[in-house]
Amino acid sequence: MLRVSRLEAWYDRSHVLQGVDLEVRDGEIVSLIGRNGAGKTTTLKAIMGLVPRSRGSAVFAGEELSGLPVHERFRRGLGYVPEERRIVGGLTVRENLRLGLVASAVPEAEALERVAATFPRVTARLHQVAETLSGGEQQMLAIARAMVSGPRMVMLDEPTEGIMPVLVDEMAEQFLALKRAGTTILLVEQNVELALGLSDRAYIIDQGTVVHSGQAKELLADAAIQERYCSV
Repeated sequence: MLRVSRLEAWYDRSHVLQGVDLEVRDGEIVSLIGRNGAGKTTTLKAIMGLVPRSRGSAVFAGEELSGLPVHERFRRGLGYVPEERRIVGGLTVRENLRLGLVASAVPEAEALERVAATFPRVTARLHQVAETLSGGEQQMLAIARAMVSGPRMVMLDEPTEGIMPVLVDEMAEQFLALKRAGTTILLVEQNVELALGLSDRAYIIDQGTVVHSGQAKELLADAAIQERYCSV
């Protein structure tokens, strides 16, 4: 589904990514974990075309993404939910969901039916102003907005950060439901135990390069690796 090779990225003179290689296969949940500042978020942004300067290869569904603008990557079925959520607070939940259909030909009724199957808490609040939702509900709305167009793969950046534990559990079930429905997921998550518990495979990034990869369940059982690369 996605193959990233020798991905590098800069912010001004800061060389943040120094040759990231990773692969996400069709139907998987793959997590990208590591300490704060290791390059996780920049990796997702570079894949989506949101980094000012980058080089390397990102092939999605057999097509090279390099050089394509962000909206074309979206049209090809690559979804992205940034850490900041970017919910439009003054709009209703329904209006926020419609924003996810701007560059899509998917009918609104079909999109809402898709959202209702996985995010019933969101569709129960269609007429509610988005800024009145709780933080966890706003995050669910951000993910639902990315899903309304039916992307083949979605990249999630720190989706559970600052969320109440009861909603974290609910969101974890939603991620698994998305996988069962055929959506491939690349997950950046600071909660290592949660990420590895949900994922098929995982990559550990440190100082802008992948330093370890393997089956998620094996990494979950390896306390030494987690302590070396993931502890704060």
